[in-house]
Amino acid sequence: MFNYAVTPKDRIAVIIIILFHVVGFIGFIIPPFDAVFLNIVPWHLLLMAAVILYSHKQDIDKLAVFALLIFFIGFMAEYIGVHTGWLFGNYAYGETLGIKLFNIPLMIGINWFLLIYATGVSMRRSRMKNMLARIVIGALVLVLLDILIEPIAIHFDYWHWTGGSIPVKNYVCWFLLSALLLFIFEQFKFKRQSIVAIVLLVMQFVFFMGLGIFN
Repeated sequence: MFNYAVTPKDRIAVIIIILFHVVGFIGFIIPPFDAVFLNIVPWHLLLMAAVILYSHKQDIDKLAVFALLIFFIGFMAEYIGVHTGWLFGNYAYGETLGIKLFNIPLMIGINWFLLIYATGVSMRRSRMKNMLARIVIGALVLVLLDILIEPIAIHFDYWHWTGGSIPVKNYVCWFLLSALLLFIFEQFKFKRQSIVAIVLLVMQFVFFMGLGIFN
């Protein structure tokens, strides 16, 4: 039987996620403050990762291994994409995501971990019993999120595309990479988790959808 009782620990995590996304959204849409908030984007991602670690139920050692694996695969995929154009297309990272290694922001690996974990947990909490269905639908959810993210990322100097247009190849590769990483998530067979990861995923949609309306 699924036990999805929300604990005080979960409530704290949910409050932090909602509060920091709301504050960040307000900061991004007010011109005098947007430069300041852009500088703290890497810290925001680190905070969300800390919240996930704080709220995760059991299997913390497995979660650490999973996080490192997703970080590495996500970072290497971005490395291939930036330096060869074979994945995603021809693009380069700006300064918003912070410190770079080989022209790839270290935070991009953290971001892949957050997205895959949040989506994986959300799919596991759904009524879908078929693993393939969870992976495919989860990957489609992440492609939809990327569609929302792309114009905002370009506007706020997360990354830029050569020629200015976003290639279809980007979305195809997002789907394939997301599906691979969600397959890996499924192999870890984490204990059932609370709503924290779902809230994080929903707030990502709300955040970028809102910025798309105001920018």
